[in-house]
Amino acid sequence: MSQDDLGNPLRSRSPEVVAGLNDFVGGFLAYETRAEAILALADAHPDEPLANAYAGCLWMFLESPEGPVRARHYFARAKAAAAEGAAEEAEPAAWRERQHLRLLQAWIDGELPEVEALAEALSERFPRDLFIVKLRQYLAFNRGDSPAMLRAILTVLPDNQEQAHAHGMAAFAYEQCHRLDQAEAAARRALALQRKEPWAQHALAHVLLTQGRVEEGLAFLESVRDSWVGLNSFMHTHLWWHLALFLLARDRVPEVLALYDREVWGISKSYSQDQIGAVQLLARLEWAGVDVGERWQDLADHIAARGEDTVEPFLSLLYLYGLARAGRPQADALRAAIEARAGQAPAHSREAWAEVAVPAAQGLLALARGAHDEARKRLAQALPGLPAIGGSHAQRDLFHLLQLQAELGAGQLLPVQQALEARRRVDPRDAPVRRVLARVYAGLGLPQLADREA
Repeated sequence: MSQDDLGNPLRSRSPEVVAGLNDFVGGFLAYETRAEAILALADAHPDEPLANAYAGCLWMFLESPEGPVRARHYFARAKAAAAEGAAEEAEPAAWRERQHLRLLQAWIDGELPEVEALAEALSERFPRDLFIVKLRQYLAFNRGDSPAMLRAILTVLPDNQEQAHAHGMAAFAYEQCHRLDQAEAAARRALALQRKEPWAQHALAHVLLTQGRVEEGLAFLESVRDSWVGLNSFMHTHLWWHLALFLLARDRVPEVLALYDREVWGISKSYSQDQIGAVQLLARLEWAGVDVGERWQDLADHIAARGEDTVEPFLSLLYLYGLARAGRPQADALRAAIEARAGQAPAHSREAWAEVAVPAAQGLLALARGAHDEARKRLAQALPGLPAIGGSHAQRDLFHLLQLQAELGAGQLLPVQQALEARRRVDPRDAPVRRVLARVYAGLGLPQLADREA
C-alpha cells in the first residue's frame, strides 16, 4: 500500500498516478493552477478511481450547471474501476477511495447533507485528508455555518500541526466566527511555516480590514504580493480584490480602477468567482461615488452567458445585480429563475432561497433601476437572514451598503446617518463613508458637519 504526501493510504501503486494525486491535493490546498492537471491524469488513467473522483470534484467546484454534467463522466469511470476491487472494501485505502466516490455521487445528486456526513466520516478516520477538510469548510461556508467551518479544522488540527494550509484554514474559520485574535494568530502561524500560503494571507487581510487597520493591511498585502504566482484565477483576483478594498478606503481611486482592469477582472472571465468579485468591486466603487464608465457592459456580457444560473443563491444575486446595472433584460429572467428555485429547492436550502434570495433579488433589481423605496423595503427583508446564502463577512457587507444606498435614494437620511457613524468607529478615515456622510449631513441641514466630512 502506498501513501500520499500527507500520509493518507492509496491503492494506486503507479508512481505517475501517486505523483499526480499529490500534485492535485497540494495544488488544491495552495489554490494553484497545477491542481487542474488532475483532469489529464484521470483521462490518461481511467482505471484509477481516486484520480477520477478528484477530477469529478474539480468540476463540481466550477459552481455552474455544467459542473455536475462533467463530473458524472468521471464518476462513472471511477465507479467502474472501483468495482474491480470490491473484495478489498475493509482495507483502509479501498475504504477511503470508496468513501470519496460515495461523496462525489451525493454531491452530483445535490444531496449536500449526505456529502457533509460522508466527509465528516472521512475526517474522523483520516484526519490528514486535508482535501476533505477543505471541502467541508467550503460546503459549510456556502450555507453560512461558520462554527461548522471551525469544527472541521479544529478536530484535525492536532494531527496537522506542521501543515501551513491547516493553520490557514483555521485562520479563516476563526475570522468568520468573529474570533479575530485567534484568526490572526493562526494566520501568522501558517505564514511562519510557509510564506506563500494564500488562504492565510487572505484570512489576515480579512482581520485587518474588519479591525480598520488599513495602513497595516496595505503594507502586509504589498509585502506578500510577489508570492501571488501560479495561483488559480479565484485566488489571484481575490487577493487583489482585498488590496483594492484597502486602497478604496484611502480614496486611492485611480489605483483601484487600475487593479480592477489589470488584476480583478479579465483573468478567467467565465468563472463564477471572478465574475462576482468584479461585480462586488464595481458596486463598491459606485457606492463611493466613482464613475466606472462602461465596465459593467463587458462584465455583463460574460454573466449573461451563464443563463438562468441558480446553483448558489449568493452567486445568483451578484450575477443579477451585474446584469441589472448594465441594463440587461436577462436580469428579469434571472429574478424569475431565483423565485422559481425558491419553490423547488431541497429542504436544506429552501429557506435561504425563499426568505433571503427572493427579496434580495427583487431589491437589487429595483435598486439598479432607481426604484429606491421598493429596493429598501425588499433588501430590509433579506438582510437579517443574509448569512444563510453564503459568502464571507466582507462580501456580504456589500448588501448592507446597497441597502444604505437605497435608503439614501429614498430620502431616508436618518438610518443612513446612524449606520455610517457606527461603521466608521472602526475606521474613522474611511473615505467612501466620509463622502456619503457629507451628503447625508448636507441633506439633514447640518452644513458644519458636512463640511467636516468633505
